[in-house]
Amino acid sequence: MQKILKDKIIEVCNKKIKDKGTNVGVSFYAFFANKNDNPELLMEAATWWIMEHKLDHFEKAVKIKSLVE
Repeated sequence: MQKILKDKIIEVCNKKIKDKGTNVGVSFYAFFANKNDNPELLMEAATWWIMEHKLDHFEKAVKIKSLVE
């Protein structure tokens, strides 16, 4: 996984955990704007999430952060 994607995932998870607590869930779409401005990075995140880890659509932010770190 590219460092830029790892950094973004950790940043988003940290913010969501801070704002909503440790039970907050995220999907891989949470790491991207509502436009497809970087399809390669989006596909990398989707592949990591769905194919590599076989995660559900929503997972706890603390779990995702832990997997990335």
